[in-house]
Amino acid sequence: MEYSHEHLELQRNLKRFIETDINPFVDEWEAAEIFPAKEVFRKLGALGMLGVSKPVEFGGLGLDYSYSMAMAEALGHIRCGGVPMAIGVQTDMATPALARFGSDALRREFLAPAISGEAVACVGVSEPGAGSDVAAIRTTARKDGGDYIINGSKMWITNSLQADWMCLLAITGDGPAHRNKSLIIVPMDTPGISVGKKIRKIGMNSSDTGLIHFDEVRVPQRFLVGEEDKGFTYQMLQFQEERLWCAANIVQQMQNCIDATIDYTRERKIFGASVLDNQWVHFKLAEMQTELESLRALTYRACGMYIGGADVTELASMAKLKAGRLARQITDGCMQFWGGMGFTLENPVSQFYRDGRLTSIGGGADEVMLGIICKYMDILPGRKA
Repeated sequence: MEYSHEHLELQRNLKRFIETDINPFVDEWEAAEIFPAKEVFRKLGALGMLGVSKPVEFGGLGLDYSYSMAMAEALGHIRCGGVPMAIGVQTDMATPALARFGSDALRREFLAPAISGEAVACVGVSEPGAGSDVAAIRTTARKDGGDYIINGSKMWITNSLQADWMCLLAITGDGPAHRNKSLIIVPMDTPGISVGKKIRKIGMNSSDTGLIHFDEVRVPQRFLVGEEDKGFTYQMLQFQEERLWCAANIVQQMQNCIDATIDYTRERKIFGASVLDNQWVHFKLAEMQTELESLRALTYRACGMYIGGADVTELASMAKLKAGRLARQITDGCMQFWGGMGFTLENPVSQFYRDGRLTSIGGGADEVMLGIICKYMDILPGRKA
């Protein structure tokens, strides 16, 4: 896969918006530990950036997923990780299943305003006792007349403190763990929904993260996405886009870290020469760049296969794994070359050092990615009864 003129023009437009409407306010939003999602999303929606690969009939641009990858990569120019992650939740985590499997009525009611930026979305999968182990969730949705009655909790939910609706995974049947769950759209102003607490984090500070409780929350059964008890399958398909998005976004963030470090070490003098003149420094930067290009190539290959209709669960898991590892490796290595300046809050590398650590945890931990890869390689030991 290679970016065309149209891909590059999309990236240029988005970068201009970032430079005028996002980056000047990042420090303020980081300090406040929240950013004005509704305001930013409306502007992005007006630019057509929230529905790049979504159906035209619901306000999207109807382009293939490579354009979403181009957008994810361009979002890496934002000077923090929290804001792009919040945008990615809207475009590639909360809405893919709805766009693919939702009824036309449901898509008109919830997908269209998410694409226009009039509504903020979040995805409710993780729970206090179930993170990467999606099959272990305990939130339930029982039928009562024409409604579902939802009880349970969702934790680590990005955008949840500002969201208008949640794409929620809940148990709806009595079958096996992989065939008893459904995705349900839940308006966040529904009675019975409460915020347990706002979760403070060591990074991604401008992204709001909440613990959300559901106590006898009643929503119509028509808010079901697709077919009942197929929610686990839909969520696994949704993870393909989430993990590809994550890898593409990291590419530009890490490129910025390397570029900023080259500039700094070229100017910084030590023992009569620039820091960059030391062989250890320029060799390590060359290794980082090589590793980053390998991730870029893997991500582009996976995206090309995905838009061709292939199941890229294995490659997307590899890209997500590599992205998380590189986020740690590159930011840690670059920070070392900044010396004491690297240990300050205002430093661009330290910003991504804090924010990037989530990549190996969120959306499936490294160990889960390894398990998926092993399964596709047919080397994962079978579980004994």
